[in-house]
Amino acid sequence: MTSPSVLDSSPPLLHNRKVLVVEDEVIISFLIQDLLQELGCDDIWLASNVKGALAILASRTPDLALLDVNLAGEKCSPVAEALTRGGVPFLFTTGYGRVGVPAVWDKTPVLQKPYDIAALEAVIREMMRARA
Repeated sequence: MTSPSVLDSSPPLLHNRKVLVVEDEVIISFLIQDLLQELGCDDIWLASNVKGALAILASRTPDLALLDVNLAGEKCSPVAEALTRGGVPFLFTTGYGRVGVPAVWDKTPVLQKPYDIAALEAVIREMMRARA
């Protein structure tokens, strides 16, 4: 990501946003956290499984969520359903691409692993435009 210009006074993309990351691979969750921080997010909640994600959602509401489709053999569908009920936008991350996402979520954005900051930023910007 390029440094913002001195003349650019707009806040970073994820400034003052809360993001839930549900990812079972610790190294990948830290990489995602780094990418989100580069996009201006400093309030990131990490969960490595469905139970942990649902516990977070029981007490807090994120502005956005990134869900790994397969969490050590456990599907993230209960988390996606809870986010949908709460009106929270989310995207799926998976090594399988769109093929790895159940058909019920065919309108939900998907980022195929591995991805970079530009791809993540583009999907988040599109999601934010769609909600505006």
